[in-house]
Amino acid sequence: MQMTPTNWATQASPRHETTRRMTATAAGSALLLLALAVHLGGCGADETEATAKAAPTTYTFAGRFGTGSGVSYTGQVHRQVLMKDLSAWIGGLTAEIDGGKAMKAGDVEAGCDFYYAYDAAVGADVAIRLTTVPGALQTKLGDLSSKNLKAKFAGNDPIGQHKDWTKALAGWAGQSSAEGLLRSWFVALDAAAVARGAGTPGKAPDGTDLKVVHVSAAGHNYQELIAKFLGMAVSFSQGVDDYLDDDLAGKGLGSDHTKPEADGAAYTALAHAWDEAFGYFGAARDYGDYTDDEIAGKAGRDGWKNGYHDQNGDGKIDLRSEMNFGHATNAAKRDRGAKALAATDFSKAAFDAFLAGRHLIASASTTLTAAQLGELRGYRDAAVQAWELAIAATLVHYMNELLQDMKKFGAAEYDFYAHAGHWSELKGFALGLQFNRRSPLKAADFATLHTLIGDAPVLANRAAADITAYQKAVRDARALLAVAYDFDAKLLGDDDGAGGW
Repeated sequence: MQMTPTNWATQASPRHETTRRMTATAAGSALLLLALAVHLGGCGADETEATAKAAPTTYTFAGRFGTGSGVSYTGQVHRQVLMKDLSAWIGGLTAEIDGGKAMKAGDVEAGCDFYYAYDAAVGADVAIRLTTVPGALQTKLGDLSSKNLKAKFAGNDPIGQHKDWTKALAGWAGQSSAEGLLRSWFVALDAAAVARGAGTPGKAPDGTDLKVVHVSAAGHNYQELIAKFLGMAVSFSQGVDDYLDDDLAGKGLGSDHTKPEADGAAYTALAHAWDEAFGYFGAARDYGDYTDDEIAGKAGRDGWKNGYHDQNGDGKIDLRSEMNFGHATNAAKRDRGAKALAATDFSKAAFDAFLAGRHLIASASTTLTAAQLGELRGYRDAAVQAWELAIAATLVHYMNELLQDMKKFGAAEYDFYAHAGHWSELKGFALGLQFNRRSPLKAADFATLHTLIGDAPVLANRAAADITAYQKAVRDARALLAVAYDFDAKLLGDDDGAGGW
């Protein structure tokens, strides 16, 4: 029997109505399901259907060689933790400086590099800043791995990326290097810290001293720019343009599936590549058992409502398997925000595709046949497209936040710091769409998007004509995304950014 997209969408993960919605995405569903129809239409019927029906509901797969689990992506979890800890460290700088900690030029840049270019030889015993209740099984950075962010940042991984991001970055005027842009923010944050320590902080648009060191007078929130760009230039870039790509033999979906990846490994290189992409998406192994509220950390059951869950009941949160990170959390936030408007389920679509693809790999005892590889590509396409749809929906969300911020210009409720944060999250996410070579957002539209967003927000101290022009630019950018990603109009919001994502 041919496995239709409808069959796949309902078979791969039997979530309950009381926890997760069973519908496929309303916004962008055609894009997701078309990929499956194209790739699965020619698959071997009996084998495909049996594989899908037997798929587990959690990301749990036995080792192909030896005993125990065959799932491994500890390095990816370590990078998720490094990104969160770097952001938390930046967020704490203001209190440190105002508390009297001396900052000389280069100190903050070195602090950023501690996390970005993490060296286990000097950092293994440093406590993980991320906290959970109950406490985490891993308490020190060295409890996870020796990996760092720098080695896998766009442009630094020498094999697998479709462009050389040391010179091909688009979206920020005067900067063509992805790492160069990131480091420019490290340097700017460093200079702001030195100035604050010297008693000469910058000024907000209303003329008052800046309240926090990581927000500039121009409205750049370096904490958010760095966090969101890292999430795109490491997690999204590696996930979609390396481990799930199929353009190179011996990489991604072209990896070997006949022998252990290394001596003593329980998995093949292909299984490991798929697992590593899943690790970059950031979902807990039992992601399908959470509600969107729980993944987003907004509400839900005790023991689940903070975005993590002690699945094995050992009294600890295993960061390697029991916590939701980054993009997996983001997808649930957008599904949660769409629920009352035009329901989406980006989180389910991505997780189900990851599950089904990994189960296919586990079920194949040797090199995948042409039909199996075609099926796997279909699951890959569904996972990547759901992942990117959630990111694009997040851009719409922050565009709406910007429009609402700007509507408050001149009113007591206007918050410059919230405005800077919203713009910076928008820009950091939006820059990363270029890392997916299969993106529905074509290069010309990407360039237009960033022309409209600009390289800094338009603030309350600008001329009225500039403010009006930028509000129109944000609405135009939102409309561009709606066309590129086939978003339901009910999710977009009105001219002032209300009533949408």
